[in-house]
Amino acid sequence: MSKEAKTNAMRILEKKKVPYEAITYECEEFIDGLHCARITNAPVEQSFKTLVMQGKSRQYYVFVVPIDYEVDLKKAARTVGEKSVEMIHVKDITKITGYVRGGCSPVGMKKQFPTVIHDSACGFDEIYVSGGRIGLTLKVDPMKLAEAVGASFAHITAS
Repeated sequence: MSKEAKTNAMRILEKKKVPYEAITYECEEFIDGLHCARITNAPVEQSFKTLVMQGKSRQYYVFVVPIDYEVDLKKAARTVGEKSVEMIHVKDITKITGYVRGGCSPVGMKKQFPTVIHDSACGFDEIYVSGGRIGLTLKVDPMKLAEAVGASFAHITAS
C-alpha cells in the first residue's frame, strides 16, 4: 500500500504540532458537506465547511461554519469589521486559495486570511474540516485549529 500524499493543510498542522486524524473517502468531484459527513460517518453537528468571502475593502476572509448552516452576511461582516462581505465566485476559488471547490481547507491556503470559526465549534473536542482536497477530511481539536490559523470564534450564522 502506497503512502498517502500529504496536503498543505496536513503539513502545516504537523509543523505546528497539531494532532489530527485524516479520513479519506472515495469521491471524484464536489459533493456537499452533508454527503461527506454521511460517507465518513462524521456527526453532522461537528462537521464544518470552509467558505471564502471578500469584504467591501477587497480583503478576503475565511469563515468555518457548520455544514447545515448558512452564514449571516451581516454578522460575518460585523465580525471582521467590514461594511459587507460576499462569497467569492466559484471560478476564483483555486486562484485565491490554492484549493478546489469541495476541497478548501481553512489551513494552508496560498495566503493566511483572517479566519472566523463558528462559535458552536467550542462545544466539541473535535470537529471535521476539509483536508485540502476532495476525498479528505481532517478531524481536529477546534481550539488547536484556531491557534494554528490565528482564527477567532464568533456566532456568524442566522441560527
